[in-house]
Amino acid sequence: MSVRDALKGLAGDRRIAAMLGLGFSSGIPFLLVYVTQSAWLSEAKVPIGILGLMSELTLAYKFKFLWAPFLDRYDAPVFGRWLGRRRGWIIVSQIGVILALAGIAFGDPAHWLAWTIVFSLALGFAGATQDVVIDGWRITVAPLERQSLMSSWAEIGWRMGNLAAGAGALYLADAYGWRAAYLCMAVAMAPGLAAALLAPEPESDRSGAPVHAGFVETIVAPIRDLIGRLGPMAVPVLLMVAGFRMPGYVSSAMAMPLFKSLHYSNTDIATVTKLFGFGVALGGTFLASYIVPRIGIMASLVAGTVFGSASHLSLAYLALHGGDGGGAFWTFAVTVSIDSFAYAFASIVLITYMSSLTATEHAASQYALLTSLCALPGSLLAGASGFVIEATGFVWFFVATSVIGLPVALLCWYVWRRQQAGAQPAVASAS
Repeated sequence: MSVRDALKGLAGDRRIAAMLGLGFSSGIPFLLVYVTQSAWLSEAKVPIGILGLMSELTLAYKFKFLWAPFLDRYDAPVFGRWLGRRRGWIIVSQIGVILALAGIAFGDPAHWLAWTIVFSLALGFAGATQDVVIDGWRITVAPLERQSLMSSWAEIGWRMGNLAAGAGALYLADAYGWRAAYLCMAVAMAPGLAAALLAPEPESDRSGAPVHAGFVETIVAPIRDLIGRLGPMAVPVLLMVAGFRMPGYVSSAMAMPLFKSLHYSNTDIATVTKLFGFGVALGGTFLASYIVPRIGIMASLVAGTVFGSASHLSLAYLALHGGDGGGAFWTFAVTVSIDSFAYAFASIVLITYMSSLTATEHAASQYALLTSLCALPGSLLAGASGFVIEATGFVWFFVATSVIGLPVALLCWYVWRRQQAGAQPAVASAS
């Protein structure tokens, strides 16, 4: 897809314009649950061990598959009758995000950490729910031939929202304090609210499709379908998905504490990781889009996990030399850019692979299941990351996150070889 085609789609199809706004609102909550907030927690002198445990505040994003099937089948309260099932849940989840952000803003983690934890958990739940229902709307509102265009504008919007929640929040925190930063992020959800109100209804909403299954069947059906199609390759494929981004999740949990320990300001961090990193991440995204069709998805998976894990050595180098001399800022910029580029490349490769595994009739639920499976192991390990750093220091921690990627690369290679030998997992015929 060319840039010209993308711009024509944005101007001529209100589904595309709505997707941009919804992608923006989807990109805001996640960083504010923990990653950006860890800078606030570090300034509040929260112990490093507790800081690592608080990375578990994002667990809702890992378990969203549990309630995703119900969002596919049941209407949202109040708004469902007015806007339809998909858009009704989008509005409800966005209101939840706004209220949770306001709650965090009026907290004080230095003196009342429990308040921050409760509202951060609420933010994670609301943000994860928003992701599920926006994916469901995207899949059901546009035909298959428009999905690549929808996905492209969703990604652009998400990165813009991510930039606001990262660089924007850090700049605001330096200038006006953390309370103002979080309140401004709540206001920044407005474009997403407007997009949900103006977006067209999916045909399934207009037809008033009835609920077809009971409580247990609603949860079990998408899982049973996925495992049935994968057949004997189900276990290695799902293990590969679970482990693929595990080193990245563990590493990311302690990146911000590393930057703060080296005495980089919020402004420096925002400039490098968000503003400069925005372009770097897009570069990784475009490279993955170019590479995958040329070498194949499985070769790309092997390359992605090796590249993604090895890039953590740049953070180990930063831990050794980040505070040295007048070139410290550029050491910071280069090392973080290497990690960001590799992360973006690996993420796009994995998204492409997971999308190929979903069936159209269970697309939102199965995609939520796969993304949850991808995130859960790394998130659980990240909970102990602060204690590991207390014992080993930052340098050996980031070396270790590189090493744990090696078994995952071997598993990718194994699945690839089994596919070549004829044990290829079945993918959805209409995905």
